[in-house]
Amino acid sequence: MTLVPVEDAGDSRLSDYVRLREVSLRRLLEEEHGLFIAEGDKVIRRAADAGYEPRSFLLAPRWLDSLQDVLEKWPDKPVYVVSEELAEQVTGFHVHRGALASYKRQPAVPLPDLLTDDVRRIAIFDEVVDHTNVGAGFRAAAALGVGLVLVTPTCADPLYRRSIKVSMGTVFQVPWTRLQSWPGDLRHLQDRGYVAAAMALADDSITLDELADRKDDKLALIFGTEGHGLKPHVLEQADLTVRIPMAGGVDSLNVASSAAVAFYATR
Repeated sequence: MTLVPVEDAGDSRLSDYVRLREVSLRRLLEEEHGLFIAEGDKVIRRAADAGYEPRSFLLAPRWLDSLQDVLEKWPDKPVYVVSEELAEQVTGFHVHRGALASYKRQPAVPLPDLLTDDVRRIAIFDEVVDHTNVGAGFRAAAALGVGLVLVTPTCADPLYRRSIKVSMGTVFQVPWTRLQSWPGDLRHLQDRGYVAAAMALADDSITLDELADRKDDKLALIFGTEGHGLKPHVLEQADLTVRIPMAGGVDSLNVASSAAVAFYATR
């Protein structure tokens, strides 16, 4: 490993980690340089195990030993050793346990290449704009055996730092890609035998229990944006709409909670 002690928060070598709170700046930087930030030792390790190539590491001294095996895989990558106070100055927030890494993004995999015979359930997140909800949705998908996650063009970035952190790095273990045509790509899934089930409060919706009882061989579960849900033209193209019965005067669940319930019911 290449250890590089840094004591100046303005050091240009730390540019990947500057102002991580500012979403618009991060999006621009990540699009230009094709990077994402992993926060915390577990997430750093999961990204490495998934085959992502690091650009650099930003670590407090106490993490050098426990992450040594990860660092030794990439002896030419710089390991910036900083105090936790300096890390906070650079990033603009309290760094979780003093460990960050910058990784290179991988090219997106085309949808047809991901539709293998063993993918029986697909989750589609449409216009889900909150990074926390995206990360929680991926974590539920990983935990409950969903084979593929698709995000629509206007959905939040699964590889944004907050999404990755909330997912606990499971965004690296569930195959996923961003759709290029929506809801046009839904027709491609239906042609491949997937039943498109839109989670929505519609008059003609069936219950989640009824969906589970159908035991469809291939199922694509579609979840809409926070607040307004799925748009009418998406519902029109879906094969059916599904609702989770509510009690106590509650009309619906948070989108990530809905996803977890639906994944469990259809497992």
